[in-house]
Amino acid sequence: MALPPTRPRRHRPPARAAVLACALVTGAGLVTACGTDDNRTIDVYYAPEDNFQTVVDDCNEQADGRYRIVYHKLPRDADGQREQMVRRLAAGDETMDVLGLDVTWVPEFAEAGWIEEWTGDRKAEAERDVLPGPLATAQWDDRLWAAPKNTNVQLLWYDDRLTPEPPSTWDEMIRDSKRLKREGEPHQILFTGAQYEGLVVFYNSLVASAGGRILSDDGERVIIDEGAVEALRILKEITTSGLTDPSLTNQQEDEVRLAMQQGRGAFEINWPFVYASYAAEKPDTLQHFKWAPYPSVQQGEPGRSTIGGYDLAVSSASTNKPAAFEAALCLRSAEHQKYSALKDGVPPSIETVYDDTEPLDPSKPADPEDNPSMATEYPMRGTIKEALQNSAVRPLTPAYQNLSTVMAKVLSPPSEIDPQRTAERLREELTAALDSKGVIP
Repeated sequence: MALPPTRPRRHRPPARAAVLACALVTGAGLVTACGTDDNRTIDVYYAPEDNFQTVVDDCNEQADGRYRIVYHKLPRDADGQREQMVRRLAAGDETMDVLGLDVTWVPEFAEAGWIEEWTGDRKAEAERDVLPGPLATAQWDDRLWAAPKNTNVQLLWYDDRLTPEPPSTWDEMIRDSKRLKREGEPHQILFTGAQYEGLVVFYNSLVASAGGRILSDDGERVIIDEGAVEALRILKEITTSGLTDPSLTNQQEDEVRLAMQQGRGAFEINWPFVYASYAAEKPDTLQHFKWAPYPSVQQGEPGRSTIGGYDLAVSSASTNKPAAFEAALCLRSAEHQKYSALKDGVPPSIETVYDDTEPLDPSKPADPEDNPSMATEYPMRGTIKEALQNSAVRPLTPAYQNLSTVMAKVLSPPSEIDPQRTAERLREELTAALDSKGVIP
């Protein structure tokens, strides 16, 4: 067993062979779980994660035959994941028990009546030690609808040979970038500028850092206040000052990562996965690849990065909800969040995991390759935890999918933004998107 502490093997329930046979038979295409006669199968629909099956296996050991979890991999892209679940849930599919939801989907699925509210002891366990930002993604209408599994937050990444001290504000970063350009040094400010969710996330972080709002707190009205206009001004300045990559409008997370590794950038806004990639591909200069908190808009005020990640919800159509809740809690326990962080690079939502300095196997010395710890794999963990304490959440509304599509379109290309006119266009088009309320298949 890969997870600590090692547990002795227990006798598998008789249904195991049938479950495995079912998984093999239905493994291609849109799966439909066979289940077992005694209703012990808990079908989990979750994004591809390389070592998640090991977590599933460990939870099955802990269940000791009371139920058996079967992991169904959803498509890799978020749109494909949502489309598959929405279609099946809308049809009342009872073969879905635990759902891995992108943090933007919880209000939509809750309003549609597709997921169960977490209450009582289950709610208390799902909320225990969870950082404020990740917890907010699992809530809607003052109720808890999912258990945060993992989170994500963007940081400022920089080369300390170019800027020994990182900029703390966007104005400082722009000045540093201009200076480096005059000196003939790598100077680009790299971020996700393609017309997709990454651009929306970047803008939302700027809005939150400027103290602005896109929607009202209840998600019913479009605001686009002065902070949102200031965010448009900053986005315009960055992209019209010759400080971005020529291929900005085609850059997503991986293109941004590669541009930094290739020495084209001085500053990079990206998720923590870039550290492991840099360590694997450019180990000789890793000591110069540094990180800092998300830049602020005003000196003395913290920057606020938009968080990502996944929450685990229980389907309202599940025929075995008690076991489904128990399975979901096991899959996102502190022990398993630590394992997933170290093996798959997904930052934990539970605060105490960041303070855990023990290696994966406490009986052996820590080793970055064979026996990693949070200290070896997450040297930036303190900065991540601090960012999560003051993170930004994307606008909470059941119509988020519509709003995201509209914002990506209006904001692209960023160089053509006119702050006041673009703000008015956002107000008009986002209001129209909110008016077509309801689930978008």
